[in-house]
Amino acid sequence: MSIPIRLGAQAHGYCGQILRIDATGLAIPLPAEELERRLLEMGFVEDAHVEIRHQGLIGRDPIAVRVNGITVGLRRREAQAIIVGTEADPIGA
Repeated sequence: MSIPIRLGAQAHGYCGQILRIDATGLAIPLPAEELERRLLEMGFVEDAHVEIRHQGLIGRDPIAVRVNGITVGLRRREAQAIIVGTEADPIGA
């Protein structure tokens, strides 16, 4: 089974699958529910394929994330709300 990790902590080139969105306890300027809603509206939904395509030169921030064929720019602190796992691991195995 896939070990849940936060997308914001991953390096350039990471590929995986979204397990869930969870912004509780993160140091972000928005309420957790608002960030979760925004991410869902951008297409960060359960079981979606994600890939970190690019990252900024200073502090590796922001990142360009490809989700189901669309590239979206995110701050790493926002991407921390996206819980992912590797696609090679079958869910429930």
